[in-house]
Formats: sequence, structure tokens, C-alpha cells
Amino acid sequence: MVKYIIYTVIIFFFSSCRDNSVEMLPSKIDFPDQESWGVKILLTKKGRLRAKIASGHLEKYNKKEFIILNQYVKVNFFDNMENSSSVITSESAEVDQVSNDMKAIGNVVAVSDSGITLYSETLTYNFKEERLFTKDNIKITTLETDTLYGIGFESDSDLENWQILEPSGVTNRGVK
Repeated sequence: MVKYIIYTVIIFFFSSCRDNSVEMLPSKIDFPDQESWGVKILLTKKGRLRAKIASGHLEKYNKKEFIILNQYVKVNFFDNMENSSSVITSESAEVDQVSNDMKAIGNVVAVSDSGITLYSETLTYNFKEERLFTKDNIKITTLETDTLYGIGFESDSDLENWQILEPSGVTNRGVK
């Protein structure tokens, strides 16, 4: 009987020493299906180059149908003649693989060839309409030394025809 109690105590002791807090590994869906470094993506419409996206790192998720670009993202937009019209840089971006819409995230700077510079924390590109927009705080500077602030922004991808939804700021331009 004493032997039985000793064996029970030993078995209980060793089983209680086992670490029951084993971490569960995340499911496979949390991992990207593909990864690439030093990537370039070309977006075309009707055979014409519309945007060239470059990033240090890409994660592609097939089931969720989206791509994460998470190392210095640079997007060059092109006009109908395939001339560069504007450039957006950001810390990261998300691309919807179905619609080709893209959301730039983190220290977003958009610069047009006409001299407009937009600063924001996010900026979304609607591929079908070729429009840029955000609901975040923005700052715009122009070659005419204007500095405008506001909340919300909409524009074409060339930053030629734009509007601030809730503007504030200072301009040196006269009223027409």
C-alpha cells in the first residue's frame, strides 16, 4: 500500500510539473500565402499604365484577397499619355486584389508635378474612378506659398482637381 501511495505521489508530482501553458500556434490563415521583397506592381487600365507601386516588402493573402505592403511604399501615377503626374509615399499600404483599390497608411505625402503637396496619415486610391480621398486631417502646400489645413480630401490622381471637405488655413491669393 505504501508503494502504491509513493507511485501515485511521484506520478502526480511529474504530471503537475508539466507546463500546461503551451502556446497555441496561430492558424495558417494568419500567415501570408506569399511574401516578396523589393517588389514592383504595375496597374494598367485598357492597356495604359496608370500606376507603378514599389515597396520593400509584400505580403499576399489569397483567401482575404488583399496585399500588404509594409516597407516604404512609393506609388507613381501616370496620366493618359503615360507621363508621370504625381507620387505618393507612405510607411505601408493595403491593396484590394479584386478592385485594385489601395490605402496608403502612415506619414503619407502626395506630390503632384504641378507643385501641390498633400500630407495625411491615410490616403485611399479608388482605381476604377482614379480618385484619391481621405477623411483624416490634411495639410496642403502649393508653389504659390499657400498652406491649407482641413479634414477630409478628394482629388483626381493627378492632384489637379481637388477639394478639402472642411478647410481652414491661410492663402495669399485674392478673391476673384
